[in-house]
Amino acid sequence: MTILVTGAGGQVGRELVMRAGRRALVGLDRSQLDITDAGAVAAALSARRVRLVVNAAAWTAVDRAESEPNASWSVNRAGPAVLAAACAAVTVPLLHISTDYVFDGRSAVPYDEASAVAPLGVYGRSKWAGEQAIRDALPDRHVILRVAWVFGAHGGNFVRTMLRLGQEREALSVVADQYGAPTHAGAVATALLSIADRYGTEAALPWGTYHLSGTPVTTWHGFAESIFAEACAAGLLARAPLVHPIPTEAYPLPAPRPANSAFDCTLIRARFGIEPPPWMAGLREVLNTWKRTS
Repeated sequence: MTILVTGAGGQVGRELVMRAGRRALVGLDRSQLDITDAGAVAAALSARRVRLVVNAAAWTAVDRAESEPNASWSVNRAGPAVLAAACAAVTVPLLHISTDYVFDGRSAVPYDEASAVAPLGVYGRSKWAGEQAIRDALPDRHVILRVAWVFGAHGGNFVRTMLRLGQEREALSVVADQYGAPTHAGAVATALLSIADRYGTEAALPWGTYHLSGTPVTTWHGFAESIFAEACAAGLLARAPLVHPIPTEAYPLPAPRPANSAFDCTLIRARFGIEPPPWMAGLREVLNTWKRTS
């Protein structure tokens, strides 16, 4: 079974390619396949006799999306619509990555798949529209996997930023009133490959929308403190900086953030046997990767 991965140059896309093992997986990055180009997408599916597509392509510059909405909508809504239509034409399933930003973060409990959607900014609205485009074009052959607070060894993310700041400063301030669960990009890739493997053996899946995030829930401040402690233990930092907790309003950004991004992952556990990954293990894996390559 040939699996096509779009967005193979991103955090999750690179992990999918690296963890493919003996699977027949073809990874194409943005320069190799523009997912908004219907002709190019159809040709890619046909030339490789693809049986399943994993869309890891996305515009993830959350703040830039506020000033560059057309770019966000093109990649996050038009791209998935093109992919879904191409997949429908050749009866190929689509696995697609979405985000916690489809929610407003005002819930007092973790969000499950039935929770009301209410995106706050351009990025969240464009991702929600991309979800809807997939449901419309490919209603019975898609899995939408919503993830949150993704970090990994590749590309820009919170862990890389904190490590850089920790090397430059003796103290910094980090938001302490936004809650969520960091999710290792490698764990997301592993989950998607597990779902793909199941389709390869069963030729059918419990299609629909699922939530996956790490465990346990923390804050950005709590995550930052863990990053510095583990970086010191790994020898990547001589000493941890002081991390001052601050409220969201003390660190204004162009795009609003959900105050609560915690996910209820019961459904993916029940239907696929996929457990929420401990983010501390993922953090250590990332830091050890950087240590080996530094």
